[in-house]
Amino acid sequence: MWVLEQPIALLLLAFVPLVMYLRHGAPNRGGRLRFPISVWRGKHFVPRIWSVVFLYGLSILAFWLGVVICIVALSSPARVYRERINLTRGMDIVFVLDESPTMAAMDFAPYNRFEAAKRIIRRFVRSRENDAIGLVSFARDAALRVPPTVDHRHLLDELDQLSIMELGDGTAIGLGIALGALHLQSSTAEQRVLILLTDGKNNVAEILPGVAAGVARDLGVRIHTVGIGSPGEIPIEFTDPHTGRSYRGTVTDAYEAEALRDLADITGGSFFEAASLGSLEAIFQTLDTVETVERRARVEVRTESLSRHFILFGMILIMFDFVVRRGVLRERL
Repeated sequence: MWVLEQPIALLLLAFVPLVMYLRHGAPNRGGRLRFPISVWRGKHFVPRIWSVVFLYGLSILAFWLGVVICIVALSSPARVYRERINLTRGMDIVFVLDESPTMAAMDFAPYNRFEAAKRIIRRFVRSRENDAIGLVSFARDAALRVPPTVDHRHLLDELDQLSIMELGDGTAIGLGIALGALHLQSSTAEQRVLILLTDGKNNVAEILPGVAAGVARDLGVRIHTVGIGSPGEIPIEFTDPHTGRSYRGTVTDAYEAEALRDLADITGGSFFEAASLGSLEAIFQTLDTVETVERRARVEVRTESLSRHFILFGMILIMFDFVVRRGVLRERL
């Protein structure tokens, strides 16, 4: 909302038409005839040059418009807005997303599993403005993409840049969980949550999933596991980001439901199965409802002065008049 803190200053606008009349329109103002010297050049008068007339008129318009804007600036224009200030901190959440080749399976039409997961994560993040959210991805290796942050725009940018097989061919579930839990270790949030999304079973023995879940439990991290994919033979298509080579085929591998359920049980979390885009959306709606903390906030009314912007714009217009009339048209004082 826009307001004027000193509206009485607008009374000065009443004098503008009078001054304009005395300056430009009053009859019998004297014996002088003012015109740009560029029109004369020491020669006899010639028909008016319309480009000069246009510039002259434009400069006059700019001058008086600048005067009006400067008078408005004296009335102290301001923008009044409400700002919501959170008095309590939200929770810290880390997504651990599988980017192994099987996530390219096309059973989440019109998306593959990987793009469907990214799409739902994006929607979830946008609904959690008070939570610090991080991102870990894994395949043969695991990598921290974004530590828990409230800069959700940066998080979503990093999420968009993820690609299948960027971290190799494999499913290091244990490594992904361990890395996510590690970056929740120093969190001071009331609740710390890790959400694992995968369509496969662990095949990298570097860190076993059960061991990683135990570490997460000891750190006070709750793990929710989401198994992605439908049974049967599913077409798959993806491009290796390292070689540019494209692959097509089918996949029949599936996640181990009991193993994922055990990981969730160890930490007091929940296990979900998503066989379609609709079921994945429903799962995240459930998580959005379940994983909440009591939030307290206050709303403050703030005022931002706009006077300096008006003054700057008004002075630019006045300077435009000066430059055109004295510099371009070479009018003398």
